[in-house]
Amino acid sequence: MVESHLNPAHQYVVYMLECSDGCLYTGITNRLERRLEMHRQGKASKFTRGRLPVKLVYMEEGYSKGQALSREKEIKGMHRSGKLLLIENFKPQT
Repeated sequence: MVESHLNPAHQYVVYMLECSDGCLYTGITNRLERRLEMHRQGKASKFTRGRLPVKLVYMEEGYSKGQALSREKEIKGMHRSGKLLLIENFKPQT
Protein backbone atom coordinates (compact mmCIF):
# COMPACT_ATOMS: atom_id res chain seq x y z
CA MET A 1 0.00 0.00 0.00
CA VAL A 2 1.23 3.49 -0.81
CA GLU A 3 1.17 5.57 2.37
CA SER A 4 0.85 9.32 2.07
CA HIS A 5 3.41 11.32 4.01
CA LEU A 6 2.89 14.43 1.91
CA ASN A 7 1.29 17.79 2.58
CA PRO A 8 -2.48 17.36 1.99
CA ALA A 9 -2.34 19.89 -0.86
CA HIS A 10 0.27 17.74 -2.64
CA GLN A 11 -1.13 14.24 -2.37
CA TYR A 12 -1.89 13.50 -5.99
CA VAL A 13 -0.14 10.74 -7.90
CA VAL A 14 0.36 10.52 -11.66
CA TYR A 15 0.46 6.88 -12.71
CA MET A 16 0.75 4.66 -15.76
CA LEU A 17 -0.76 1.25 -16.23
CA GLU A 18 0.18 -1.36 -18.79
CA CYS A 19 -2.93 -3.05 -20.18
CA SER A 20 -3.20 -6.66 -21.32
CA ASP A 21 -2.86 -5.59 -24.97
CA GLY A 22 0.33 -3.60 -24.26
CA CYS A 23 -1.35 -0.17 -24.32
CA LEU A 24 -0.30 2.35 -21.70
CA TYR A 25 -2.91 4.27 -19.69
CA THR A 26 -2.02 7.44 -17.77
CA GLY A 27 -4.13 8.87 -14.95
CA ILE A 28 -4.09 10.78 -11.68
CA THR A 29 -5.54 10.03 -8.26
CA ASN A 30 -5.23 10.96 -4.63
CA ARG A 31 -5.96 7.38 -3.51
CA LEU A 32 -3.77 5.08 -5.59
CA GLU A 33 -4.62 1.71 -4.04
CA ARG A 34 -8.35 2.40 -4.32
CA ARG A 35 -8.01 3.59 -7.91
CA LEU A 36 -5.94 0.54 -8.89
CA GLU A 37 -8.60 -1.75 -7.43
CA MET A 38 -11.27 0.09 -9.42
CA HIS A 39 -9.22 -0.41 -12.60
CA ARG A 40 -8.81 -4.12 -11.81
CA GLN A 41 -12.58 -4.44 -11.37
CA GLY A 42 -13.23 -2.67 -14.67
CA LYS A 43 -14.92 0.28 -12.93
CA ALA A 44 -12.33 3.06 -13.33
CA SER A 45 -12.22 3.94 -17.03
CA LYS A 46 -13.71 2.81 -20.30
CA PHE A 47 -10.21 2.61 -21.77
CA THR A 48 -8.93 0.01 -19.31
CA ARG A 49 -12.22 -1.86 -18.88
CA GLY A 50 -11.76 -3.82 -22.10
CA ARG A 51 -8.03 -4.29 -21.63
CA LEU A 52 -7.84 -6.19 -18.35
CA PRO A 53 -5.76 -7.14 -16.53
CA VAL A 54 -3.74 -3.99 -15.89
CA LYS A 55 -0.41 -3.57 -14.12
CA LEU A 56 1.02 -0.47 -12.43
CA VAL A 57 4.29 0.32 -14.21
CA TYR A 58 5.01 3.94 -13.26
CA MET A 59 4.07 6.62 -10.75
CA GLU A 60 5.11 10.08 -9.60
CA GLU A 61 4.04 11.40 -6.20
CA GLY A 62 3.81 14.80 -4.56
CA TYR A 63 1.61 16.83 -6.86
CA SER A 64 -1.25 19.20 -6.18
CA LYS A 65 -4.31 18.40 -8.29
CA GLY A 66 -3.46 21.11 -10.82
CA GLN A 67 0.15 19.99 -11.08
CA ALA A 68 -0.94 16.36 -11.50
CA LEU A 69 -3.35 17.30 -14.29
CA SER A 70 -0.58 19.21 -16.07
CA ARG A 71 1.87 16.33 -15.73
CA GLU A 72 -0.76 13.83 -16.90
CA LYS A 73 -1.35 15.94 -20.01
CA GLU A 74 2.40 16.14 -20.62
CA ILE A 75 2.83 12.36 -20.36
CA LYS A 76 -0.22 11.68 -22.54
CA GLY A 77 1.34 13.92 -25.19
CA MET A 78 4.54 11.89 -25.28
CA HIS A 79 5.30 9.31 -27.92
CA ARG A 80 5.27 5.72 -26.68
CA SER A 81 9.09 5.70 -26.68
CA GLY A 82 9.14 8.58 -24.18
CA LYS A 83 6.68 6.80 -21.91
CA LEU A 84 8.72 3.60 -22.09
CA LEU A 85 11.83 5.57 -21.12
CA LEU A 86 10.03 6.91 -18.03
CA ILE A 87 8.98 3.37 -17.12
CA GLU A 88 12.49 1.99 -17.72
CA ASN A 89 14.02 4.59 -15.39
CA PHE A 90 11.31 4.24 -12.71
CA LYS A 91 12.67 3.17 -9.34
CA PRO A 92 9.86 2.33 -6.90
CA GLN A 93 10.39 3.39 -3.29
CA THR A 94 10.99 0.47 -0.97
